[in-house]
Amino acid sequence: MTNTNAALPIDKQPAIKIVAMPKDVNAGGSIFGGWIMSQIDVAGAIPALERAKGRIVTVAVNSMEFHEPVFIGDIVSCYAEVIKTGRTSITVKVEVYSERNPSKKETVKVTEAELTYVALDENRKPRKLPDLETE
Repeated sequence: MTNTNAALPIDKQPAIKIVAMPKDVNAGGSIFGGWIMSQIDVAGAIPALERAKGRIVTVAVNSMEFHEPVFIGDIVSCYAEVIKTGRTSITVKVEVYSERNPSKKETVKVTEAELTYVALDENRKPRKLPDLETE
């Protein structure tokens, strides 16, 4: 358990934002880690899709650390950014924050992860990433 009160990143928008619901609780009374992992994969896929400009697949969860539990009613925000690309692969870092007790504005960094996605062609085979567009 690390961050008891962390601020949401003010210079970024969350890839996804969702409320933890009673159906997602584990036997211990907190939100099931698999539910959080699913949200992380969805959030990580968004910048990977944008970078790949097409179909992708998750090939690895390189790391995942659970720092704090998530509870029913928490507003869960997943921030995702591409941190590395290869010829066909995209590595994304995802940071997850829970906003608890909105009247007290308590925010906790609950999880962080790094995932790798691979761009696929129409035959579901790895394809080279498109060149970055210069604007």
